[in-house]
Amino acid sequence: MRQKLPTAASLLAATLTCVPAQQPTQSLTLQDCIRLAEAVPSQVSVARLERDIAARDVTQARADFLPQSRLVNGFTYNSPLLYNREVFSHLPLNGIREYASLVSVNQEFDTSGRLRADMTRARVAQEIAATSVALTQRDLRRAVTTAYYRALLTRQIVRIIEDVLAESRSFENRARLLFRGGEAAQADVVKASAQVAFLQQAVNAAELEAKLANQELASFWTRDVADTVSLVGIPEGTPPPPEPEAAQSTPFLGRLEFSLFDAQRRGFQADVRRARSALMPQLGVAFQYGIDSTAVRIGDRGYAAFVNLTIPIFDWNKARSAMQQARLRTQQVESARAISERTYSKEYQSALARVKQLFEQISLTRQQAKLAEDDLRLSRIRYEGGEGAALDVVTAQNQLAQARSNHYTTMANYLNAKADLEVASAR
Repeated sequence: MRQKLPTAASLLAATLTCVPAQQPTQSLTLQDCIRLAEAVPSQVSVARLERDIAARDVTQARADFLPQSRLVNGFTYNSPLLYNREVFSHLPLNGIREYASLVSVNQEFDTSGRLRADMTRARVAQEIAATSVALTQRDLRRAVTTAYYRALLTRQIVRIIEDVLAESRSFENRARLLFRGGEAAQADVVKASAQVAFLQQAVNAAELEAKLANQELASFWTRDVADTVSLVGIPEGTPPPPEPEAAQSTPFLGRLEFSLFDAQRRGFQADVRRARSALMPQLGVAFQYGIDSTAVRIGDRGYAAFVNLTIPIFDWNKARSAMQQARLRTQQVESARAISERTYSKEYQSALARVKQLFEQISLTRQQAKLAEDDLRLSRIRYEGGEGAALDVVTAQNQLAQARSNHYTTMANYLNAKADLEVASAR
C-alpha cells in the first residue's frame, strides 16, 4: 500500500494538471434563446396543462356510455304505532327496521343524443386546448425573436456611437493641438468639444436602451435579468433573400386561428344537439341484487330490474331557447372568422411588402454607410490641410453614426419582418 501511494498522488496531480480551464459562456443564437424560453414555466406550459385538463373531460364523457355500478349499504329505523307496537308508522317504508345491501348497475342508453353531444363537446374542447398550445408556443417564439433582435440592435448601436465618439475625441485633440499652434480657431475646438459631449450623452442613452433590451430578453427564462446575455451578432453582409411568394394567393388561411374557429363552431353545434336532447325521450335500465329486508338474512337476497323511459312534455321553451342561443354563438364564430380573413390577409400582404422593401434597402444603407465613412475621411483631410471647416467634420461624424445605425436597423427590421411573414403565411 505504501508503494502505491506515490503513484496515486502523481496520477492525481497529472489529472489536475490536465483539467482544462473553464470555458467562457457560449454565445446564444436565436434558437438557443427560444429553447431556453420553452424549457421554463411559461404561458406555453400553462396551455399544456389546460390541454391535459381538457383530455380528462373526454375520459369522463366516455365513461357515461358504460354501465355504472355501486354497492349501497343502509339501515332505516321506522318507529312503530303508539297503539300497536308491531306495525310501523310510516307507510312508504317496509318495516320498523330495514336493512339494505345492494349491488346496483345502471345503464343509460343514449336515445336522446345527449351523451354523444357531450362526447363531441369534450373532444372539441380538447382540440381547442391543443390548438391553444400551438398558438401560445408560436406567440412565445415570436416574442423571443423580437426581443432577441432588439437586444442585438441596441448593442450594435452602442458600438457604433462609441466608435464615432472615439473618432470625435481624436478630432477634438487634433483641433486643440492646431489651436495651440495658431493653425485653428477656438470655434473649431468648441464645435469638436460639443460634438464629444453630444455623443457621450448618446452613448449613455444607447447603453440604457441596450440594458433594458437585455433584461427583456433574459426575463423569458431567468430571474437574473441584470446579467448580460452573450448573443451571436447579426451576420455581416447581405442576409439571405426572402423566399418566393407562395403559389396560392391565400396562404394565411392555414393559420392556427382558423383551426380554432372551426373547432369553436363544432363545439357550438354540439351544444345545439345537447340542448335538443332535452326534447327527446331518454331510456335507462337499472339492475339491483342483494338484501333489502327487515332482518339480515342471506336467504332474503334477491334481484330487481327497473326500466325507465323519460319523455319530456313541456319545459317552458327552455330547450328551444338553449338551442337558439348555441346557434347564435355559431353565427358569432362565423362572423369572427370572416373578419379575421380580411385582417390576416392585410397582415400577410403588409409583411410581404415589408420584407421585399427592407431587403432592397439593405444594400442602399450599406452604400450610405460606406459613403459616410469616405466623407468623414475626406473632411478630416481637408480640415487638417486648411481647406475645410470643423463644422464639416462634425456633420460628417453625425452622418456616419446615422448611416451605420440605419444600416443595422434595416437589417434587424428585415429579420423581424421575415419572422412576421412566417406567422402571417402560416409557416
